[in-house]
Amino acid sequence: MEAILNHPVLVLNRLWQPVQTCSVKRALKLLCLGHAEVVQTEGEAKYQTHNLTSWVEHSLQNVAHVAEEVIHSVRVAMVVPKIIVLAAYDRMPRNEVKFTRHNVFLRDQFTCQYCIKQFSEKDLNLDHVYPRDKGGKTTWENIVTSCIRCNTRKANKLPHEVNMKLLREPKRPRWRPLFGNKTDQNPHECWEQFIRPDKGKVQMVH
Repeated sequence: MEAILNHPVLVLNRLWQPVQTCSVKRALKLLCLGHAEVVQTEGEAKYQTHNLTSWVEHSLQNVAHVAEEVIHSVRVAMVVPKIIVLAAYDRMPRNEVKFTRHNVFLRDQFTCQYCIKQFSEKDLNLDHVYPRDKGGKTTWENIVTSCIRCNTRKANKLPHEVNMKLLREPKRPRWRPLFGNKTDQNPHECWEQFIRPDKGKVQMVH
């Protein structure tokens, strides 16, 4: 039970924009206080929102199909929410992402931007695309994830000078990384529609 209560839940503001994540425990508290509603992520009524009463009723109808994602109490069994939408708090998404070594790795998905291989964090370095001794700055737009071998090979040269190409142009992230684990940055497929929305497929039910 305790492990389930610590699972991540995506939090949307009233404009249905992702603003942060919280634990299942926190999401249920917000639901009980009436500060948030649960977004249904499956079935014909996908994207319908539920208050506490309707979510309990929805859970009773679906508990047999999602036994591994249910919280049981003495009186009720409740399906664990994956997404909640705030009822009254119009906080906008964070536009600024703190520049850190770890966040660069998250942005680049722990993948060397030169050899395109994934590594553990201990086997990665930060590389200045335009070298510091040539005036290159330590910014989102000039720093990429690099494995130790590629970092050594490139040294203080420009990529084309050593016949190396970048996987993608480095940019400032538009939204903060969700998690510190490369295999768990997006634990629920249903989050994708909100983190990287295809507006033509989203139908919001109020």
